[in-house]
Amino acid sequence: LIVMILSPLALIYSVGYMKGQKKLATFYFSFFLTILGMMGILMSRDFVSLFIFWEIMTWASYLLVIFLGKDVQKVGIKYMIFSAIGAYAMFMGIVIINKHLGSVLLSDYFVGFKTFPFNIQLLTGILLLIGFALKSALMPLHVWAPDAYSKSPMAFTSVFSGALSKMGIYGLGFVMLNVFYSADIQIVGKVIAWLGAITAVLATFSAVFQHNAKRMLAYSSIAQLGYIITGIGIGTELSVFAGLYLAVLHAVYKGVLFMAVGAVEKQTGSTDMNYVTGLIRKMPITFFVSLVAIIALAGVPPLGGFVGKWMLYEALLTSENTFLIILVFLSSTSAFLYSFRFLYGLFLGQEEPEFDNVKEASPFMIVPMLLLTAVLLITGTFPGIIFGYISDAMTNLGFENVNWQMSVLTNEWGNNVNLQHISTGVGVVFVFFLAFITIKGYKKTRYVTTKDISSSGEIIKPEDNMTFMKDFYKPFERVLSPLLKYKIDKYYTDFANGLDALFDFLRKIYTGNAQTYAIYVVGFLVILLIFSKSIFGY
Repeated sequence: LIVMILSPLALIYSVGYMKGQKKLATFYFSFFLTILGMMGILMSRDFVSLFIFWEIMTWASYLLVIFLGKDVQKVGIKYMIFSAIGAYAMFMGIVIINKHLGSVLLSDYFVGFKTFPFNIQLLTGILLLIGFALKSALMPLHVWAPDAYSKSPMAFTSVFSGALSKMGIYGLGFVMLNVFYSADIQIVGKVIAWLGAITAVLATFSAVFQHNAKRMLAYSSIAQLGYIITGIGIGTELSVFAGLYLAVLHAVYKGVLFMAVGAVEKQTGSTDMNYVTGLIRKMPITFFVSLVAIIALAGVPPLGGFVGKWMLYEALLTSENTFLIILVFLSSTSAFLYSFRFLYGLFLGQEEPEFDNVKEASPFMIVPMLLLTAVLLITGTFPGIIFGYISDAMTNLGFENVNWQMSVLTNEWGNNVNLQHISTGVGVVFVFFLAFITIKGYKKTRYVTTKDISSSGEIIKPEDNMTFMKDFYKPFERVLSPLLKYKIDKYYTDFANGLDALFDFLRKIYTGNAQTYAIYVVGFLVILLIFSKSIFGY
């Protein structure tokens, strides 16, 4: 469903976004190959087919990551290194499965997994999880994602974040639910759920302090994937339902936001929120779709994001995961910080003279964003439109048919929860609160234009920037700096540097000189004789 909805709209969007770019044949060939890989993964019924299509998807997406050629070679190498690690882990798991089972069919694996020795169960499951978790950007395997998402063409990034990452979620889902939980190895699910919640929190904080809108959305996407992984990791009917629902919504609103940022980049040449401001009058449609998507992302009613997070909170509550609720709630509320920064930085700040000639994006870019926005608006009121597809997916995962109606879901206690009433009720309270604040804070003022102001007796000139959002979260950043200074990237870099030093040492040993190798052989024989005499007496 996600691939079939998002991919065609992204291709339409690319007509406007990629206009004027070179090597378009390479771009579209790689794009279609990526879509082919994703569809092949979803239709695979054996590990060999799944692995082949997984590699097709990975290599095709690599070509798109490095397509723009703007300092992206290192980004592409990082993406491929982590992808290779995941691929080798998956391949090793498949080899072990075939050795012990004599089959590579997924159905045989799900049934025969229980007959494996415990250590083989754990080993094969973890190897597969590593491969899938890498594509899901689960911490600490996420370090490739911020650069890859922000450096690839926005026409593809909407699919990269919205659909391709879901291939990892798909893999995590069937391994977690069909393998570990069916074999009562639930501790792995708990670990995955905790990693998902920690991913959501740390990625949210990282998003708050970004100045580039693309990198902000990249970290935001990682955080949202954390919610989904948490729901699947818990493994209850409602938590998995919430995770799958959020997966669909994430694809839609992240598709809108990456497309909106791409439109801003296309029209202004930049996505730096300290530089690009005040575009609401120049790009009103882009602002509108961004606003709706941000509201859905933040979980504000009456849009679908609220429904998904409500179900996730209820699932965590009924499964008695109190600390996970705290982490997820912390991440969800903190998302308001970067959501506000995103809207204010690009659209609501002071209009700058250099953007006077900026116009709205082309219809090829606007129409896909509007269609996805319509999906967000409709699913917020009638979430049951998606519930049917999710219920079918859960049946394939081994769950009984979930009781649901167009806007009603049966919770873990057996009660019918009218999500439409909850969403509408909370939305009304929220609107009344805003109205109260507005009325209480209203004072009769004289109407002035944006330039009819003065500061300390001096008239503000048009070139003076009166937007003070640059370091808005600086105090917050100072408080969290002890936590955020420990970046996992540094440990990966140190490990890579250690390997580089080791290989340099080995290169010095293996000189290619026959005389040197002869000396090594003689030295080894002398050492062998010494040890043989001391140990064996001869």
